[in-house]
Amino acid sequence: MAEQVERGRVAWVDTDAGGRIHFTAAFRWAEAAETALMRRLGMLEEWGDYPRRQVEAEYTRVLVFEDEFETRLWVERVGRTSITYGWEISRGSELCVKGSHTVVRVDRWGHPERLPDGLRAQLSA
Repeated sequence: MAEQVERGRVAWVDTDAGGRIHFTAAFRWAEAAETALMRRLGMLEEWGDYPRRQVEAEYTRVLVFEDEFETRLWVERVGRTSITYGWEISRGSELCVKGSHTVVRVDRWGHPERLPDGLRAQLSA
């Protein structure tokens, strides 16, 4: 299955009043890795409307302003209308956040529609 690795640094805007990452930052970083994967596969033009159906994350280590991190995202499952991604955010060898999210391709009325065969093949490779 397809995989993408992105590197980053915790920005001030990613932190909360306690100086730790705001919980939403991890989801933005995972989404950025998802977009980078689609770009690398040449599928951004094929990328349609994919709202999130399910998201989850477990925070195991604290990330703070200026920490360098790596986001590793991979395709866990390709369904008929959905894609499930797993992802991990690490600082060096420390796992800081582990999560997943499922997206569903929908038509312009918001009804689930079949994933294009080309996209399915790219993600399953």
